[in-house]
Amino acid sequence: MSDNLDLINEYKDQLRILKQEVAELQDAGKSKDAANKRCLQKLEHSQKDLEDNIEKVKELEAELKKIKMNSNEK
Repeated sequence: MSDNLDLINEYKDQLRILKQEVAELQDAGKSKDAANKRCLQKLEHSQKDLEDNIEKVKELEAELKKIKMNSNEK
């Protein structure tokens, strides 16, 4: 009977440890998900900035072309 009780207590301890490890892994997974979400948001903002800057470069190139054409006409 004592052996069975010892075995049950040992299994309870192992179960408690496993539950704790699962909780730690879940927390780590949540932290990783949050970090990935932040990185994705940064990437999306960087992509938007890049698109805006490309558009601005195109506008400036067109403006420069007009200036060159006007200076060649004079």
